[in-house]
Amino acid sequence: MAESVNPNNKMGQKIEIDTLHLLPLLDDMLIHLLSSLTEDEWHMQTVARLWTVKDVASHLLDGNLRALSISRDGYFGEKADNINSYQDLVSFLNNMNMSWTSATKRLSPNVLISLLEITGKQYSTHLNSLDPNANAVFPVAWAGQELSVNWFHIAREYTEKFLHQQQIRDAVGKPGLMTKEFYGPFLETFMYAFPHTFRNVSAEQGTIVSLIVTTDIGGQWNIVKIGNSWELNKETDIEANSIVKIEPDIAWKLFSKSLTPNEAVPLVEITGDRQWGIHALGIVAVMA
Repeated sequence: MAESVNPNNKMGQKIEIDTLHLLPLLDDMLIHLLSSLTEDEWHMQTVARLWTVKDVASHLLDGNLRALSISRDGYFGEKADNINSYQDLVSFLNNMNMSWTSATKRLSPNVLISLLEITGKQYSTHLNSLDPNANAVFPVAWAGQELSVNWFHIAREYTEKFLHQQQIRDAVGKPGLMTKEFYGPFLETFMYAFPHTFRNVSAEQGTIVSLIVTTDIGGQWNIVKIGNSWELNKETDIEANSIVKIEPDIAWKLFSKSLTPNEAVPLVEITGDRQWGIHALGIVAVMA
């Protein structure tokens, strides 16, 4: 059975990440951003490597449409057969993503913008109708969960919308999302992948690995070896065996596989046990 992330802090209170109110704001910012792009900017390369700005916008549309079809309408369409491992699932999703972006190359930017505006509003309305503590339609697999609740599923959807819009902004040089309001919940959600990254790492009881994203839009997250698992907390008065300090712009690219751990090593600061610090750079909070 996959290891699940402990959704409670040390006082037993649920750590719930509130992102529902941010989704419409993100969507509005996306429409404004895309409406401002020149023809050349639509075709610029993003850190998503295989995708241009237009491809990423198309992928965001696919996310809205698929989510509405599955979560709201109960229509699953193309089913994932012969999924026997995490990598099988990743391959299935990658194939769907690439077939969609290939097909939508025939759509104009104006059509994409119109469809994103319509479906974004519909999807936000649907997410607001969900019981935050009921079981989600899909688990958050990159956090090691076999069953997730809706508030975490919604937070995962928020990270998707944040990440892909940030990829576009990064490509065309237009800032806007790297603020505490928007980047904070994105990081908070991504850090649920931190304990899962260490699921196969043996260590003495009480071993602590800390990850610090610098500046006032970052924060500190720690994992502590307790029993057979690693538990996540946000204490700042803590003596860690290994500490990784990373800049915000490097963090979002690294945790979404736009940077490899090897590429990130010279860009981060590691103190204490270097092996555990380098292992922390393997955090992946996307299906990849």
